Amino acid sequence: MRSIKDIEIEDKRVFIRCDFNVPQDEFDNITDDRRIRSALQTIRYCIDRNCKVVLASHFGRPKSGEFDPKYSLATVAKRLDTLLKIKNKLYLSTDVVGEDTKAKVASLEAGDILLLENLRYEAGETANDAEFAKELASYADVYINDAFGACHRKHASIYAITEHFDTDHKAAGFLMTKEVNFFQKVIDNPVRPFVAVVGGSKVSGKLQALVNLIQKVDKVIIGGGMAFTFLKAQGYEIGNSLVEDDLLDEARAIMYKAKKRGVKFYLPVDVVVAPEFSENSITKYLPAQEIPEDWMGLDIGPASSRLFRSAINDAQTIIWNGPMGVYEIDKFSKGSMKMSHDIADTHATTIVGGGDTADVAQRAGDVDEMTFVSTGGGASLELIEEKLLPGIEALK
Repeated sequence: MRSIKDIEIEDKRVFIRCDFNVPQDEFDNITDDRRIRSALQTIRYCIDRNCKVVLASHFGRPKSGEFDPKYSLATVAKRLDTLLKIKNKLYLSTDVVGEDTKAKVASLEAGDILLLENLRYEAGETANDAEFAKELASYADVYINDAFGACHRKHASIYAITEHFDTDHKAAGFLMTKEVNFFQKVIDNPVRPFVAVVGGSKVSGKLQALVNLIQKVDKVIIGGGMAFTFLKAQGYEIGNSLVEDDLLDEARAIMYKAKKRGVKFYLPVDVVVAPEFSENSITKYLPAQEIPEDWMGLDIGPASSRLFRSAINDAQTIIWNGPMGVYEIDKFSKGSMKMSHDIADTHATTIVGGGDTADVAQRAGDVDEMTFVSTGGGASLELIEEKLLPGIEALK
């Protein structure tokens, strides 16, 4: 995979696929602009070389073919303009492959930037449509993919578009290169002890990642909803807690492989339980094997936090993917926040998978203390699973 530094872009029209799918509050204010800031290095590199820059991104999940102002990139354009602080113009088109975009592309001068409207307003984006990709490719001489958070999707602006650029005219941006190299280096050649902290709601979404990690790490810590599948596999009563009964055998197989390889496997020893999934429900701290029949576990308890803290004390490399509980609700967020603080306090190289895990680190105020916070949750997980990511394959 070639980097933007490996190809000639001086004075050219450059199409940069970014990932500006940022979270917003109920008033449409951006609550975390990390993904926008992460793209600045690549954009500035192009501007410094007198390029005409076309930026493209998806945002949310609008219905294909329908314009919904809720999913417009207008707020992203404002934030990007503020962060870039450039003399040249930054335009936002009102469509993706319509007349407005074509006119604005034609009028771009060196150093100008055009941000296309939400790619997913067009059905051709998610369908990986060849004609739609051809239209996008016509806007530029060079294609740069800097959207690591979306490179696990086989969409037109990630995959089909690359057919229209030869190897001297397509490459990865600085963010994409950094993400791929970092994960590859850490997973293939970690400084030990190497600890994986895996959480989130379901085992099914992280099954292959766990199987791969067992081959590479020295310790595995399991939290979140997925822990209850492992606890039930050991014969514990888990009440109404989230469980995947069809994966109990896989859970036992993972624990057996860990034991066979000498990998220490940690599960919660106590949990925060409630009779219902609600902010107003009453809660109790109970041992993990004593959850009442009609109650459900929604966070790890304080004893589990202390156990997990002791497990990462000697770590030299920590990879964390998935919260320890329902962190969106305050009373069930303590386990995730404590885990974030504890990981940040270690002297280890700390890698935070994107998505919910990055959101937890952000809420806990620990982002600056982490070695590396990925911008892609699903993409980082698939790298750990050693899957072929369409966005990376298309650049080779």
